[in-house]
Amino acid sequence: MIDRKNLRTPIVCVMGHVDHGKTTLLDKIRGSTIVSGEAGAITQHIGATEVKIGVIADKLGDPKLIHHFLVPGLLFIDTPGHHAFTTLRSRGGALADLAIVVVDINEGFKPQTYESLQILKRFKTPFVVVANKIDKIRGWISQKDMSFAVTFKKQLEDVQSRLETKLYELVGELYNQGFAAERYDRVTNFQKTLSIVPVSAITGEGIPDVLMILIGLAQKFLEANLQYSSKIPGVGTVLEVKEEKGLGTTLDIILYDGMLKKGDTIIIGSLGEPINTKVRALLKPRELSEIRYESKFQQVNKVTAAAGVKISAPDLEGAIAGAPIRVATEETLEKIVAQVKSEIDEVRIDTDSTGIMIKADTLGSLEALAHEFQKDKVPIRKAEVGDISHRDTVGASTVEDPLYSVIIGFNVKIHSDARDFLQESSNVRVFINDVIYRLIEDYHKYVKEQQEMSEKKIFETIIRPGKFKILPGCVFRQSKPAVVGVRVLGGVVRTNVDIILENGNVVGKIKGLQAEGENIPSARVGKEVAMAIEGATVGRQIKEEDVLYINVPERHAKVLEQEIYESLSTDEKETLDILLGLKRKDNPFWAK
Repeated sequence: MIDRKNLRTPIVCVMGHVDHGKTTLLDKIRGSTIVSGEAGAITQHIGATEVKIGVIADKLGDPKLIHHFLVPGLLFIDTPGHHAFTTLRSRGGALADLAIVVVDINEGFKPQTYESLQILKRFKTPFVVVANKIDKIRGWISQKDMSFAVTFKKQLEDVQSRLETKLYELVGELYNQGFAAERYDRVTNFQKTLSIVPVSAITGEGIPDVLMILIGLAQKFLEANLQYSSKIPGVGTVLEVKEEKGLGTTLDIILYDGMLKKGDTIIIGSLGEPINTKVRALLKPRELSEIRYESKFQQVNKVTAAAGVKISAPDLEGAIAGAPIRVATEETLEKIVAQVKSEIDEVRIDTDSTGIMIKADTLGSLEALAHEFQKDKVPIRKAEVGDISHRDTVGASTVEDPLYSVIIGFNVKIHSDARDFLQESSNVRVFINDVIYRLIEDYHKYVKEQQEMSEKKIFETIIRPGKFKILPGCVFRQSKPAVVGVRVLGGVVRTNVDIILENGNVVGKIKGLQAEGENIPSARVGKEVAMAIEGATVGRQIKEEDVLYINVPERHAKVLEQEIYESLSTDEKETLDILLGLKRKDNPFWAK
């Protein structure tokens, strides 16, 4: 029998889009009924489930396989989207050893799928894609709990063809995301090619294959990472801080190295100084159950890595999800406090003197969110863990630039007094979502809208270029004011602006425009209108067939050329270029 005493259980994070079957998949693996008791059958909170190697061997249909496996089992983290993955952090980055990305084979990739893939790529975490809901493919005949290889052979040819088509759509999409992928039984190099396992979380088809691939990946690529000592003081990460009836504030943690005992002194990261407290009770879920659904926890005296456990202790209120937790002794206390403080300090996001504010529910989420915004060169003024407070909204309201009087909230709530303030203050924009890329898209959409509004305001106030010709035979009055028929040759003409001849001389001001007997404020290229010109006499300053231009003020011309040139129409650009040429004959630096 293989000695697995020095190998801890690999931590497996289950990721993917909402309602693509993450919890149902785990239910099938562990034989629990969490989904049936959960609103909407969608995971709402973080959980951890340890599945022992004996259970996995049974699922594979051969209990004797237990003698060939090195790892003692698998510890599954089940949570919405990528939330647990970013929460499970250590000094080196991500703490999860492996990941499963669940995707509905019939719906394909969704926002949280793309988000999961990008995060896994960034942290170089080995993972497998589970193509779920094969039982929903038209004509599929289910074979309960069978391996995919067996059940696939029992399908009709046209059903097999339908599955292959859907599978290669996933392969193509993964290629677009930078991954070489193939159906798991066709993979020859698991280090270079991503495995896709078709499954049904409802019927259990393909589940044995998923477990076999995970065990194989753990033993082939992770053995060195799974070495641990049960004798060293425990090291872990806080998954969730929550109130429990009769216990007060508790911590759900993942212990990933060493041992944690009842009565141990533990140091926990917080936004202030690290928390120093003693373990009052260790509450462990029973096998094949989960922390957040178990109403009667099993009290234990100690736990060894890797394990999910609930800690009851005094003074836990300031703890934050994603923070490190370490066991300390009298001799190591000072050193451990410094280490924990250092880990929290490492998460300080580089900030700018101006920029947006970011609030997130955990340290890991904060890091991931800030990373994506900084990648897009969006400046960040402040980045913190926690819900959006009144102080946050007041701070954002003092920022004058509308692009930065913004609060981005990932998986957080808004305090009631902050909500009241937002109703009174119209200049602060708040975006809240539990998908990072949706927040980024929403912010960029907002920026685009603000820029368009700004350009619209400029367009409304700025004098734009215009060119027109006095039509022959269309002089209706010679002066006071002169009234003539004109055709607009370029740009736009409007009332109350000066006009010039091609020699640059100002000859008058447009006092009125009429089309079909109606007064109009402006006329665009191609229009023929009646124009009243104050200060000019036909036959003296102007005559039939003269070509004239709107006299754009120098500061307006500068804005038109340097700031909004690309927003102008083709004929406006041509007219502006001619006008600039006329003005710069005598002054080369005009409007520069």
